[in-house]
Amino acid sequence: MSDQIFELKGNLFTLSVLHLFSVDIARLRSELDEKISQAPKFFYGASIVVNLAEIQEVDIDFVLLKQTLSDLQLNPVGVCNGTEQQHIQAKAAKLSVLNYSKDIKPAVSAQTTTEVVEKPVYLPAQIVQATVRSGQQIYAKDRDLIVMGSVSHGAEVISDGNIHIYGTLRGRAIAGAQGYDEASIYCQRLEAELVSINGSYWISDSLQGEHWGNPAQVKQINDSLEITALVKG
Repeated sequence: MSDQIFELKGNLFTLSVLHLFSVDIARLRSELDEKISQAPKFFYGASIVVNLAEIQEVDIDFVLLKQTLSDLQLNPVGVCNGTEQQHIQAKAAKLSVLNYSKDIKPAVSAQTTTEVVEKPVYLPAQIVQATVRSGQQIYAKDRDLIVMGSVSHGAEVISDGNIHIYGTLRGRAIAGAQGYDEASIYCQRLEAELVSINGSYWISDSLQGEHWGNPAQVKQINDSLEITALVKG
């Protein structure tokens, strides 16, 4: 048995980014609370990074901001894209400063001599031969999820791959849960409380467009979601 008691490694985790356009904390609390109430289980304890790119010329009460997010059962972990002074103030409020940019690419080491290619492990799709009822949660780890019935209000289906729903999606569907950005959600009738792919999510009020109530596919394009009609032969 090793005497080692811990190992510290770098890793990647999904963080929700709150893009702040105003420092009206009272309004932020009210409107964010309304959003969260539409899918409370999804947002409960979610790690939040506050993007300051649009308010760099504004003084911010980071202590109040952090407390407000905590009061809403969120987990504020840091800020990004602020000024040097904003970052100093954020650190004083015990918030981390993170580097966040869509243009960042992984560094390539010139000293790399060996390339190890890991083949993905294929697992057959998990099939649910019934409707997923309110309060139920189904998780298909490392595979697609197929629901032969509907997903009721208050129910949640999660998959590391794609999600196929042959009935109505009224609850929450979360695909690509472990970072697979090419995942999609397919359903015969879109009436969802929330859809999410690889950390990007839309709640009900953002979904109620031309595809609402119709067969639809949800996929992620450039870190945002896109909804299209299912093509029928």
